[in-house]
Amino acid sequence: MKIVCTKSNLVKGVSIVSKAVPSKTTMPILECILVDASTDVVKLTANDMELGIETRIEGDIVERGIIALNARIFSEIVRKLPDSDVTIETDSDNQTLITCEKAKFNIAAQSGEDFSYLPVIEKEDYITVSEFTLKEVIRQTIFSIADNDTNKMMTGELFEIEDSILKVVSLDGHRISIRKIELKEDYAPKKVIVPGKTLQEISKIIGGEAEADVDISFTKNHIVFEFDRTVVVSRLIEGDYFKIDQMLSSDYETKVRINKKELLDCIDRATLLIKEGDKKPIIIDIRDESMELKIKSQIGSMDEEIFITKEGKDLMIGFNPKFMIDALRVIDDEEVDLYYMNAKAPCFIKDEKQSYIYLILPVNFNAVA
Repeated sequence: MKIVCTKSNLVKGVSIVSKAVPSKTTMPILECILVDASTDVVKLTANDMELGIETRIEGDIVERGIIALNARIFSEIVRKLPDSDVTIETDSDNQTLITCEKAKFNIAAQSGEDFSYLPVIEKEDYITVSEFTLKEVIRQTIFSIADNDTNKMMTGELFEIEDSILKVVSLDGHRISIRKIELKEDYAPKKVIVPGKTLQEISKIIGGEAEADVDISFTKNHIVFEFDRTVVVSRLIEGDYFKIDQMLSSDYETKVRINKKELLDCIDRATLLIKEGDKKPIIIDIRDESMELKIKSQIGSMDEEIFITKEGKDLMIGFNPKFMIDALRVIDDEEVDLYYMNAKAPCFIKDEKQSYIYLILPVNFNAVA
């Protein structure tokens, strides 16, 4: 095999597929990036058996072939080469010569034939969204997936399609995030659970252009994202997702409309008094035209009042400030509506169309008050 391509194209391609190289594995071949020049295009592929990424890069194929290169070494070499054309050639013993201007690296490689290719997915059942929309939906929900494996379902997000609506849901036992997107056409009903890791990597790869599309297709066990020159294939999480609708309520005793930035800034200031790992709640005291926010820790105490519009009863309730910050930070509206039932029931932050819903469970604050 012998190919020639620019350093910038190679760096971009390697950084995209590297996201599917496992950090630990007992199979050395999975630590590799496959360089495939066996057809008329140069393809780079990485696959950890749960997540696989393939991307095409511009390059001249002098001699066709295929080789598997250790991802860490290959990535480091490519990144530190001069900004010029890079030549990669292999011999019959899988020795690989990488040259760029006066720099020459000779490294041992593995046969490309041993590499685990991405599963071939028949693209029949798919939806199309813009890169911008997908990136935003992930940003607005990914923070409330669980980061441990005690419950596999909580480490993924529900993608539910019904007619022309895509609903994306995440939860971690303390909060729920829901985002609804209007699609350009109607689709058959579908429910899948996508691993959070996959979505985090997708979010890093896609550019976020409003004009660029992503095709998302599904099979029984896999989800496939196709955009630009890249294909991402991920295993789905098996099982039935939580019955979210049973956790949602439209009843409320208190409704507050508040300037989002003021509320976010105030809670953010309050967290200055909380040490890392400390679970001090922020106390919210809702009265007729004001909301008082109070926090008390070993470092000190703070209280601040914000002007609000209120419907219903007065209320005092406590929350984990981080959960409030996470939700408020991803809402783009200037004002937000908060709905409360009582001091022991969840708070809902949602817009009138319910294009977003954030549910946050309260915490007991008796010891702090």
